[in-house]
Amino acid sequence: MPEAAQSPVAGVTFTLAAPPAAAGQRLDVWLAAARPEYSRARWRAWILTDCVRLDGQLRKPSHTLAGGERLEVTLPPPRPATPQPQDLPLAVVYQDRDLLVVNKPPGLVVHPAPGHPDGTLVNALLHHCTDLEAIGGELRPGIVHRLDRDTSGLLVIAKRDPVLRALQAQFQARTVHKEYLALVRGVPAPPTGRVETLIGRHPRQRQRMSTRVTRGRQAVSHYAVEENWRRAARVRVTIETGRTHQVRVHLAALGHPVLGDALYGRVRPEEKELGADRQMLHAARLAFAHPTTNAALDFLAPPPADFLAVESSLRALAARNL
Repeated sequence: MPEAAQSPVAGVTFTLAAPPAAAGQRLDVWLAAARPEYSRARWRAWILTDCVRLDGQLRKPSHTLAGGERLEVTLPPPRPATPQPQDLPLAVVYQDRDLLVVNKPPGLVVHPAPGHPDGTLVNALLHHCTDLEAIGGELRPGIVHRLDRDTSGLLVIAKRDPVLRALQAQFQARTVHKEYLALVRGVPAPPTGRVETLIGRHPRQRQRMSTRVTRGRQAVSHYAVEENWRRAARVRVTIETGRTHQVRVHLAALGHPVLGDALYGRVRPEEKELGADRQMLHAARLAFAHPTTNAALDFLAPPPADFLAVESSLRALAARNL
């Protein structure tokens, strides 16, 4: 049993003793079981931010316990219960009293999460958008859909609860049109196609999604090669569904992972040399019906500078090798 009987108070240090029965268990798994008032995700975030020492040493969340270790835990001070406004750059493409559409830069997390308590799109929204209601959950006010941290492009945010529900209904009904631009390894053949698979959590690597599952959710994507550089290509992908990592998973399943995608593509040295320091994926087009007026809204956003630089390098490399 843990040495401290009471729940720890944030901002203080306490100790735990791993019993012999803990042998063979992951550090983060055992901590979540020993102190279930905190989730495994939160324990993992604390381990990764050096809040946990095992016999005086820093370890990874996946470290296997031998049993009998002494753990020293220093919890960070409590943070505000709700996100705080922060003056961060925000590229607003469209805004009215009901919603706004932004062009998210790469590297920006959409909403607070373990390991990313602030500096997110939500923090920026709370500063720039004074009429944004606290809807959709206190950590995600108005967020209708997400983009991965290193994916750039268009997002719609609702300002009022009825608008949020109406937009969510459009996404669920698959009436929202979403197009992505991707720079991929190799050239898909045929140059256009439809991909329909199940997508579910990878059975062993839980941070990944996979098409090789027997249970999952239907995912449908359509792709078209827009430019062929022989060793790489620019591909436009239109998605009917919005599963986690869908574009990245489907392109990797085709054998053409997104350049710079460390999770699904095992980034090659030449990709780094080209400047693909993140997955080269951009949400370029978003079209939907305005929830209040029913007017057709259709937005386009050009890729960011790093995407265009990699594309230019690929084009120049292909020209030299003619």
